[in-house]
Amino acid sequence: MLTYRRTFAASTLAVAALLTSACTPGSDTPGEGGGAAGRPAARGTALAAVDALAVKGRAPKTGYERDKFGRAWVDVDKNGCGTRDDILKRDLTGVRFTDGHCKVASGTLTDDPYTGTTVRYVRGRSKVDIDHVVALSDAWQKGAQKWDDETRRRFANDPLNLLAVDAATNRGKSDGDAATWLPPNRDYRCTYVARQVAVKKKYGVWVTAGERDAMKRVLGACPQQKLP
Repeated sequence: MLTYRRTFAASTLAVAALLTSACTPGSDTPGEGGGAAGRPAARGTALAAVDALAVKGRAPKTGYERDKFGRAWVDVDKNGCGTRDDILKRDLTGVRFTDGHCKVASGTLTDDPYTGTTVRYVRGRSKVDIDHVVALSDAWQKGAQKWDDETRRRFANDPLNLLAVDAATNRGKSDGDAATWLPPNRDYRCTYVARQVAVKKKYGVWVTAGERDAMKRVLGACPQQKLP
């Protein structure tokens, strides 16, 4: 009888161990590399692109001025309109112009990316900002101070790096990177970080270790997110 009890107890413990192992939290969660159980992120995804970014410390902000990136909102695509108005036309609905085709007088930012709310735009008393998704100051501290003037001008006016957003929220962001600021609208965070990755990849802007880890945490929840 004693032998039977010992055998039964050992069997029970073995089964319990197997069940515990199978149900351990995190066994199916995305790893740092992005795939489930640590599998590499799929090629072509934003998560995979993070690993292509150089990782360095943040350089000093010494010498940074907005003017280092050229005059604000120049007509880089030669369509007769400044970049700010180009982005307003792209991102707003119900757009009206002051001059027929270029200067946006009013419109509506429907489903603002950063808050998920609707924001009214009226020229001269706007509650809408055009945000640099990768802030100019952040770029300056991560490589842009070594660029020539033309590259900085293109960066500051690149539609890939620009979004019409709620002004108050944008000003709270300041020059934060993914490690220090994310949109309050959680549904937009994957898209937001993917856009930051795309911009940094395009221009060779590096990331800090903390920023890289923050990007991976966000994109780990949406491992199939593509670059814009």
